[in-house]
Amino acid sequence: MAEDRHTRSDGRPDGRDTRWTGHRAERRDQVLTAALAVIGREGTTVSVAAIGAEAGMPRSVVYRIFRSREDLDEQIRARITDDLMTALSPALDPKGTIREAIELAAATYVGWVALHPHLHRFLGTGSPGRPATGSRAVAGTRTAVALHLARLLDTYAERFLDGGKAPKGFNLNLAFGMVGLVDGVVNQWAAHPESRSSLDDLTHFLSDALWGLLAGATPRLGVKLDPDQPIGPVPEPGGPYGTADDDR
Repeated sequence: MAEDRHTRSDGRPDGRDTRWTGHRAERRDQVLTAALAVIGREGTTVSVAAIGAEAGMPRSVVYRIFRSREDLDEQIRARITDDLMTALSPALDPKGTIREAIELAAATYVGWVALHPHLHRFLGTGSPGRPATGSRAVAGTRTAVALHLARLLDTYAERFLDGGKAPKGFNLNLAFGMVGLVDGVVNQWAAHPESRSSLDDLTHFLSDALWGLLAGATPRLGVKLDPDQPIGPVPEPGGPYGTADDDR
């Protein structure tokens, strides 16, 4: 049930409405912070009442802030992906050698998943009876990472390739392939603790697999990469790709 809005006689919101908007945003943030704390501690089966209790408000108030449980779940997923990207973003600006850059990105992502297993699971499963299939927050984050990688590949192509450009769509395909590889392997690892490899073995596997994908694709461009080749300073972002804002 939506909160009442206060309006002036000319139809514009008055000061009370402005104050309520700020208060509502604060309470929304309070609920989402509480949700991540409860899910991180207890798992994905938490109720709205449990989230509200963690936030210090009754279930009915939570439902005055969010339209439905589906709306709450999606905004929780958006908050989780924001937390993930805060941790991952520095590792997506390559430094050192190619090998070191790949290992840092793989280790950072795997480390976040290992540290936050319930939050990672929530991204894929949602709350009971409400699967996360079709989540705009999750799809948008995957796309944003892939587009960022594609832009990096484009800018590095200007350094390593004669003519400075890969064939149209090449780097985009490669970037989405890298993201899909990591996503599939880590999801399987996280879902099957009884048969999973060690964290170090997973990180090494991903690093080797990503290098294999990169090294296997680039000879088509007439480039032979060395994993111990210094990357150099990160170039200015380039490339023809848009953003993933529409997917969030």
